[in-house]
Amino acid sequence: MRYLIVSLAMLFAASAHAEGPHRIVLHLDEADPARQELVLNNASNINKYYQDKGEEAEIEIVSYGPGLTMLLPNSKAAPRVASIAQNFDNVSFRACANTLQKMEKKAGKPVALVPQAKMVPSGVIHLVERQEQGWSYIRP
Repeated sequence: MRYLIVSLAMLFAASAHAEGPHRIVLHLDEADPARQELVLNNASNINKYYQDKGEEAEIEIVSYGPGLTMLLPNSKAAPRVASIAQNFDNVSFRACANTLQKMEKKAGKPVALVPQAKMVPSGVIHLVERQEQGWSYIRP
């Protein structure tokens, strides 16, 4: 009986997932260009994998703290961010408003981000909420 219950639970979980897209949230809190490139590579590779399988995926890259530098217009990663956003409508970029506010206070002026960046009140809280909603969490 126990085996039957476990089997049914696994079958239900697998069928429930098959109904919607894979949802993946990538965490970036480092200014290191190599780490930023790794995050972008992960997003591209995940996207390609599921496209090749004919499955949908929704991917968010959440940047906060020093990782927010990836979303500055003059960052080394900015052209690749623009390219990914233009070519893959299922990949989005989230920027931490708390971090941006601290950057602006330190700079004494507004700090611009790439147009692909969508603000969230707190990057950390956004990661928590996505995990609570069942998103797969990746920290490269």
